[in-house]
Amino acid sequence: MEYIAVFVAAVFPGGLVAFDHDLLQSLPSFNALRVYCAGIWHNAVFCALCAFGLFLLPVLLSPFYKHGESLVVVDVPSKSPLFGYLSPGDTIVSLDGIRVYKPSEWIELSAILDKQNTETSNASLNSLGGSRRFHHGKGYCVPVSLMEVGFKGKMVENRYVCPGDLTPFSTMPCVNIAAPREVSVCLDAKDIVKLNKCGDGWVTTSETDDKSSCVCPQGEMCLQAMQSPGVSWTEITYKRTSSQDCSRVGPDFNTSSCVGTFVFVGDLIAMSLSVQLTAYQPRWISNLLVKSFPDVIERSLNCTFHVSLALVLLNSLPVYYLDGESILESSLQYFTWLSPRKKKKALQVCLFGGSLLTLLAFFRIFFVGLPPSR
Repeated sequence: MEYIAVFVAAVFPGGLVAFDHDLLQSLPSFNALRVYCAGIWHNAVFCALCAFGLFLLPVLLSPFYKHGESLVVVDVPSKSPLFGYLSPGDTIVSLDGIRVYKPSEWIELSAILDKQNTETSNASLNSLGGSRRFHHGKGYCVPVSLMEVGFKGKMVENRYVCPGDLTPFSTMPCVNIAAPREVSVCLDAKDIVKLNKCGDGWVTTSETDDKSSCVCPQGEMCLQAMQSPGVSWTEITYKRTSSQDCSRVGPDFNTSSCVGTFVFVGDLIAMSLSVQLTAYQPRWISNLLVKSFPDVIERSLNCTFHVSLALVLLNSLPVYYLDGESILESSLQYFTWLSPRKKKKALQVCLFGGSLLTLLAFFRIFFVGLPPSR
């Protein structure tokens, strides 16, 4: 060993060990290969330890935290569409009436609802000849008495517009059911989401759930919100853990159980990724710092795992000045049927090709493959 060095690449620390090249060349091929693979092996062990830590984390934290029983909000950035609706420490109960317990379930269910919304909107546009009216199959059984006192909107550029913060609702057309009289009315969404559901657009755990029917009790009609295509109408039910916070959220909040419901209208995928959630809930202390501690540990292990895995792959590539160059050179010694000249030629071709492909891949990632800004 000639020397060692420590460096920082961006925010990630690293180290290198320089060996006497002539002495390494005199070692048997297998021994030299073990030396060149030491860095890769180090990062591979780090990956394994992080994966093992993530697997055991619920067990290690079980004396202090419950895992997988509720979905706790850790942070709601100011740019999030849910900012002002959810607060750090809140517990998300359900998404469109379906219970969620883990961040992965939150994202998966959001993707399912978004896909369902796209399919139903496309079908609706085809059936309505490209009209701007949007049928997403999510309705509510609204009493006729409430509809009679509701506001009447007006048509603006072939679109039904309501005053203020009211939402336009219209009669839902249902398959195999006689079409009811056409009704359009402006109602307060906060009041409507508390009513019984109807329509076939709700994702339910049971195929026989009564939400799949468009039939409402006598004196009520199945109404749906009118939205533009590509926009999701999603109910989010949440719970405040502090009774003091419950008293400040307003009359629409159920203060007895600290449970509230609001409707999100917009890009569902972007919404699901805009908040920071955790599946860990403290057993005793409800301090926000305590609540976010498991999330910090989990994110640190995830980050270390991915960085180490990236270094394993990067250092394995046949690229100039990386471990992959020496590994390839030592591996070629096992091809005894090749002459030294052909081995050297194969090494140069592989290194040049590997370096070129790696540069093109990095160029594509950083300059071409960036997602469009929203």
